[in-house]
Amino acid sequence: MDKILNKLRDIELRYRELEGLLSDPQVVSKQGLYQKYAKEHADLSDLVDTIRAYEKSKKRLAENQELLSETDEEIRAMAREELPPLQEEIASLEKRIKILLLPKDPNDDKNVFLEIRAGTGGDEAGLFAGDLFRMYARYAESQGWKVEIVSSSPAGGMGGFKEIIAQVEGRGAYSRLKYESGTHRVQRVPVTEAQGRIHTSAVTVAIMPEAEEVEVMIDPNELRIDVYRSTGHGGQSVNTTDSAVRITHLPTGLVVTCQDEKSQLKNKTKALKVLRSRLLDAIVQKKNAEQAQTRKSQIGSGDRSERIRTYNFPQGRITDHRINLTRYDLDNFINGNIGPMIDTLASHRQAELLNRQG
Repeated sequence: MDKILNKLRDIELRYRELEGLLSDPQVVSKQGLYQKYAKEHADLSDLVDTIRAYEKSKKRLAENQELLSETDEEIRAMAREELPPLQEEIASLEKRIKILLLPKDPNDDKNVFLEIRAGTGGDEAGLFAGDLFRMYARYAESQGWKVEIVSSSPAGGMGGFKEIIAQVEGRGAYSRLKYESGTHRVQRVPVTEAQGRIHTSAVTVAIMPEAEEVEVMIDPNELRIDVYRSTGHGGQSVNTTDSAVRITHLPTGLVVTCQDEKSQLKNKTKALKVLRSRLLDAIVQKKNAEQAQTRKSQIGSGDRSERIRTYNFPQGRITDHRINLTRYDLDNFINGNIGPMIDTLASHRQAELLNRQG
């Protein structure tokens, strides 16, 4: 812990410097600069509060240790009694500081694009894709995030989706949802199954941070843009003009379609956002794959082929295969109460990073 004390002092000094800058009229008058400093200040506040609590506890510990040399036995007894909880508190604060000092994923505060696709299992996979979308939408609602469907392809008469893409807007959306990328397997008796046999189906989920234009530059000459009549939601008017847009990125072959808006321009804007985020995600996935060559992560490399979780309806069981965690509250979970699972995944990830640091 001693080797990071100097770093903690530098952080404390920077925090105080930022407090001064945020009260400087010249900084306040420059909105962009003020917002930059305000974000840095907010990002450091949790760490600084923890550092201050740590220093306060260390001071109390030193005071109690001094009291052990007192001649009064009653005072010594009181000091001895307070030592163990103080030592536990300091150990806990040290761990918290180390976690807060871990390198932050630069995408954590970003909005995300959520893509859900039915895999093996026919109609049942489509139905489960719909179940997963509702699960994430309810979780997003509980976090105060906004969910907007970008495009969707119905699975057929049974309901659900062959594919659905949605944008989730809200602070920290990527930091929470990034653990959901992968293959989700469902085991249950389909509504069409007369014999009561359990079927296994699969759905893939992709969580992509929304990319800024400066992060992923797209050459317009590398795009093929097709427009056509929408067949999606929106009433009669969507079918009267060529409002739907299909964009093909020629170098990679990536294809994005959007038809949920009545305006061709809005559909094009949304489709470009999705394309940009897919290109950024491809860069992230390549980086993860390279890192996975030298070390295996407990949470997984983010490879979409990984089976990350099984939902067993007959037993009311959810199993996350990355951390070997099984819970028996499937009804509650599928209704959007996925926070505790995400907390556990995040904790395992933090523990792994701490172990790497030694």
